[in-house]
Amino acid sequence: MDLSKKKIIEALKDQQDIFGDDLFEEKIIENKSVKLPQQQKEYIKPEKKITAVKEPFQKSVQLFNDSKSDWEDAESLEQLNKMISNCTKCALHKGRTNFVFGSGNPDADVMVVGEGPGAEEDKQGLPFVGRAGQLLTDILKAIKFSREEVYIANIVKCRPPNNRVPFPDEMDACLPYLNKQIELIKPKLILCLGLTAAKGLLKRKESLTALRGQIFDYDEIKVMVTFHPAALLRNPNWKKDCWIDVQKFRKLYDEIII
Repeated sequence: MDLSKKKIIEALKDQQDIFGDDLFEEKIIENKSVKLPQQQKEYIKPEKKITAVKEPFQKSVQLFNDSKSDWEDAESLEQLNKMISNCTKCALHKGRTNFVFGSGNPDADVMVVGEGPGAEEDKQGLPFVGRAGQLLTDILKAIKFSREEVYIANIVKCRPPNNRVPFPDEMDACLPYLNKQIELIKPKLILCLGLTAAKGLLKRKESLTALRGQIFDYDEIKVMVTFHPAALLRNPNWKKDCWIDVQKFRKLYDEIII
């Protein structure tokens, strides 16, 4: 990929990570308000009919797929990894080198959830092992956690092409695996890194700015949200705000655990 194009894509991703979809949704609304020529108006009405039929169809598909999978009965992370590592539920499996399950303490009180594997993670089959991973290690160390005592995973377990944001269907396909990991680990707190992780896990639509500093509940587990380390590498001026976030996270940990 051309270097300048890559930088533009990364900058847009950072903007979306902070402000959510607002910047893009506004443009969509403007486009919808454009008046079409008279001869095109007759083609607008069928769109509503198609949308009305779509919802019950989706429900019927969901009911059809409600049968329980074998991996849902996994009794350990090791067993779960073996059962799902060859997953082909979404298109991301076509480009993966390794399935990035997660790593860390299986009995951790703290779980860290990121977006998805990058190039180095895809190569090694481990989460957060590149430059962003080293920064995450430093952030954890600054609030008196080692990587060995927490558990680190991602919303999706296969690398999206060119490190793009995972599509909703890709996240939906992979989230049940993350939920099962959480069920097995039973953490007391979860730290979401970036807006994609927060959206995927918490199903929130607010911007990262709105989510930071708040405490959420996920199945009786306390959750907080901060910046993704990769975004901090591209925008060092956000490190101060991240430091404020993780200090609050450590304080919450001390109140709950200690």
